[in-house]
Formats: sequence, C-alpha cells, structure tokens
Amino acid sequence: MNLAEIVRFALRGVAANKLRSALTMLGILIGVAAVILLVAVGNGSAQVITNRIEALGTNTLTVTGANRGGSGGGLTLEVADALADPVLAPDVRSVSPLVTTSTTLTFEGADHEVPQFVGTRPSWFAAANSPVDSGAAFSADDEAQGRRVVVLGRTVADELFAGRDPVGRQVTVGGALFTVVGVLAAKSSTGFQDANDTVIAPLRAVREVLTGYGPLNSILVEATDAGRVSAAQGQVSTVLAQRLPTSTSGSVPYRIQNAAQLLQTQSETADTFTVLLGAVAAISLLVGGIGITNIMLVTVTERTREIGIRKALGASRRTVLTQFLVEATMLSLLGGALGVAAALIGAQFTIVGVHPVIVPSSVGLALGVSVAIGLFFGGLPAARAARLRPIDALRYE
Repeated sequence: MNLAEIVRFALRGVAANKLRSALTMLGILIGVAAVILLVAVGNGSAQVITNRIEALGTNTLTVTGANRGGSGGGLTLEVADALADPVLAPDVRSVSPLVTTSTTLTFEGADHEVPQFVGTRPSWFAAANSPVDSGAAFSADDEAQGRRVVVLGRTVADELFAGRDPVGRQVTVGGALFTVVGVLAAKSSTGFQDANDTVIAPLRAVREVLTGYGPLNSILVEATDAGRVSAAQGQVSTVLAQRLPTSTSGSVPYRIQNAAQLLQTQSETADTFTVLLGAVAAISLLVGGIGITNIMLVTVTERTREIGIRKALGASRRTVLTQFLVEATMLSLLGGALGVAAALIGAQFTIVGVHPVIVPSSVGLALGVSVAIGLFFGGLPAARAARLRPIDALRYE
C-alpha cells in the first residue's frame, strides 16, 4: 500500500466520526490560537511601551527625588537651574523642571478629570518630543510671568470641546481660568494609560494655582546628542552630588533614569513576559495532545476487527502504524491550521487594551508543535494498533 492510499484511508477514518474529530481538532485549535495570540499581546504591549520611550527620546535623562523631605531637601528650581550650567554640564542641551498633579478641567458645564496636569518650561516640548498640533506652545515669557495658559492633550480637547476648536477658549482649573493656547499632537498609548490625557501649563502658574511651592516631581534633562547621554549623565550626577549631598544613612536623595538604559531594560522585561505568556498558553496545546491520545485509543478499540481483517489480508505492521499516525497528525495539523486562522482574525481586535502584533516565528512554531504533538501523542495508539495479532483482532467483539 503506497502513501497516497494510506492518506486516503486516514481521511476516511477521520471523517467516519465527524463530531469526535471536530472536538479533537477544537482542543488543538484553542491551544495554537492561545499561543499565537498571547505572544502577540505581549509583543504588542512591548512595542507600544518601546515606541513611547523612543518618542520621549533616547537622548534624555529623568531626575527624580528619592528622599523628599529628608536631608537632601528634594528637587528645587535652583537644582534644575544648576544642571543647565554650560560650564559644569556642557553636554546638557536643556533642562525642564516638572511638577505634576491631577485635577478637573471645566468648560461650559462639561467636566473632565485629567490624571496628568504638568507644570513645566517651554523647553519640555522639544525634550519630550511632544510637538503642538494646533495653536502654539506657551513661551518663556508666559512661564516667567506666570500667565494662566494651557496646552491640551488630544483626549482632553476631544472630551471638553467635542470637535470644536479649543484654541482661545478658557477652561476652569482649580477655581482659576486658564486660556487654551494649543493642542498637542496625538501620541500612541498603552492599554493602561492614555498618553493624550494630559495638560501642559507654565510651571509658575501651576505652582501658584494647584501644587504650591514644594519640591519638583522630576527634572527632564536633554543631552546635546544621543551619543553624549552618558557624558551628560556623569555631569548631572556631579552637579546633583554637590547640590543634594548623601544623607547620614548613605542613601542618595535622587535617581537618574537614562532613557536608553530604560529602553534596554524594558525590552529584556518584555521578552521575558512574552515567553511566560507563550509558556502558559502552551499548556493548552499539551491538553489538546492528551485529547488526541484519548480519541485515537478509542478509535483503535472501535476498529479492532478492521485492523485484524487488514492484517489478515497482508497489511504490514508498518502500514497500520503509518495509517494511525497519519490520522493523528491530520487531526493536529487541521486543528493547528484553524488555530492560526483564528489567531489572525483575533489579532485584528484590541485585547485588554492592546492591539496584538503577530510574531511570524510564533505562527510557525505553534503550527510545528501541533504537528509534533500529533506524531507524539498519536504514537501510542498507533503502536497499539500495529501490535495487534490478526487472530486476536478478528475474535474481538
């Protein structure tokens, strides 16, 4: 019996009990689709976060206070101005002190709670790679005079103004009126935080109306070039060590985050997370393989007399073994192919706030594993069928 005839008999065996075969393939389908989709979700999350870090710029440093209120005294405007010293820090292009709070904006009876109301200087727009889409950014004079002007994120503008041009209109913030001078260009967001749900205003105005004159939340430092970030970090560390001395306990009252290092760390973490998701999903593939073993054992039992007749007519053990292996592989291959199709369809939708990004290697790997599962888990039933003695098989009731 040649291979074509073996495949034909295998197809006939699979089609003999359509419901049983469909349920077996469903287990493989779910396993393959779960592996591909979960890896795609992990990859999609990693890509969005990576894009946001890259959008911020890999030539930036973020200084945050690690010991506010302690011996270091926190980050102050004087510290921020010291970082902009061209003599002490020649590789620093700009310094943007930041205070951040959450508040509610009101316009003509409509309210919107903003999780990130940021007070800073005009240099922030270039350093944070956040260009203004309509209107204009506030100026250095606006910041120096404490003028109450704001630049809205796209989400805030859409929520409060519903398609109208917000530039030139006034919104109420903390009981004070602020004039909208611009709207930021839209940014990509993760499923957990909307990067467009933000408002930027002059630092002095925000401190006067909302936060008071306490320490800064952070300082965004822009290096002159991506290749000079390490040098700028060293210079910033030197200035901070002079301005914010180490406490008696030995703790440093500040932290410096390098965007390039953060990107590398995030990439490594995302890879681990994606592998973990794929490993969890692979368990369902294992369950599908056990289902194939169960179904094929039942099939061998039901077709014992058929096997006896075929062996009595001269079919070899190899032929019987190959037929049942082909049947098991066919079930897993068809289930795997349908699982790939289901995953590709599912990837068109947003899952837990993330748009999945299919990894081609995960598709090939999942499909290859499904075939291997068919061969592995179909091996025991196929070997059992091949070992049957014709006389015992013919007497089976």
